[in-house]
Amino acid sequence: MSIKTIVVDNSIDLKEKLTKILNEIDGVEVCASFDEAIEAMCYVKENPVDMVFSDVVMPDISGISLAKSIYELPDPPEVVLLSGIPGFSLEAWQIRAYGFIIKPYTKAQIIQMIHKYQADRNQVEQVG
Repeated sequence: MSIKTIVVDNSIDLKEKLTKILNEIDGVEVCASFDEAIEAMCYVKENPVDMVFSDVVMPDISGISLAKSIYELPDPPEVVLLSGIPGFSLEAWQIRAYGFIIKPYTKAQIIQMIHKYQADRNQVEQVG
């Protein structure tokens, strides 16, 4: 079963870079990408998504606020926050974000996060 992901970043270049990386990983499907958190939240409410990769600093709503809203949904996807500001890692931890990756990130870091999710999901399926 593929991992359904979305990408949220107001930087077109970074959004395209992350989408390309995710598309190159076997078993990952990028369902959509968004420039704004509000559009992403609407999508998550209406569509099944496993993981959200979101920038923290965005013009409308921060990735932290987006993650908080997502985690209030029934059966929410996991949120991985990305930022060039390491200080946001504490806020990511406080809201129990699935992961935090400091920009500039590498393909290996994204792959590692996907593998962590796959391992966690497999463990839950074995227990359930």
